[in-house]
Amino acid sequence: MEMQIWSTRWKTKSRLLYPTLTTIVTLTVLLQVVNVQAADPVDVLKALDFHSSPDGVRKVTGYCSHRRGSKPDIAFRVGKQAQISAPSKQLFPGGVFPEDFSVMFTIKPKAGSQSFLLSVYNEQGVQQLGVEVGRSPVFLYEDQHGKPSPEDYPLFRSINLADGKWHRVAISVEKKSVTIIVDCKKKLSRPLKRSDGAAINTDGIVVFGTRILDEEVFEACTREKKGA
Repeated sequence: MEMQIWSTRWKTKSRLLYPTLTTIVTLTVLLQVVNVQAADPVDVLKALDFHSSPDGVRKVTGYCSHRRGSKPDIAFRVGKQAQISAPSKQLFPGGVFPEDFSVMFTIKPKAGSQSFLLSVYNEQGVQQLGVEVGRSPVFLYEDQHGKPSPEDYPLFRSINLADGKWHRVAISVEKKSVTIIVDCKKKLSRPLKRSDGAAINTDGIVVFGTRILDEEVFEACTREKKGA
């Protein structure tokens, strides 16, 4: 499988991945370019081949267990033993990560948890992008100039996604601001102190449910995008 073809360096680092997530996800993790009509969204679960049921992942009923005239939603339960990653260019074959973008997902994290849902690393192993979910969501972003610094990462302390319930979440990055919308109701914006012309390198890897050398694993359920 293409997901498992790595350089020796990445094989070595992959052994250092510690699962941090136990959740049910309908990742609709969609990475979508903002304000570009022609750009196609990236279905992260599809790109990471969740349908092949990798170790630690199984299909379960999703957000809506009963739909009139259609089948119930499908979600994926992600356990601690899951180690899911792929080359960034498998998700972005054109080699370009959008400067402005949105990440959308439906998720049910383990109650009380705090862990990374999605991480993007460059070829040197530097984490450039991270979506941390749980009791207090964090958006990690580091551009080609190392901005913003860790103390300036956007925090959303008033939001709790790890309450044992399903949540629909959208995180949108535009210019120097990041906005989180939860369940189409709660909306918070924070400054994103990145450089002008900020860029994310696509020569590395995308890691789902943890980050390299992490000790907390995402455990929860992720919903599948309908029609995917």
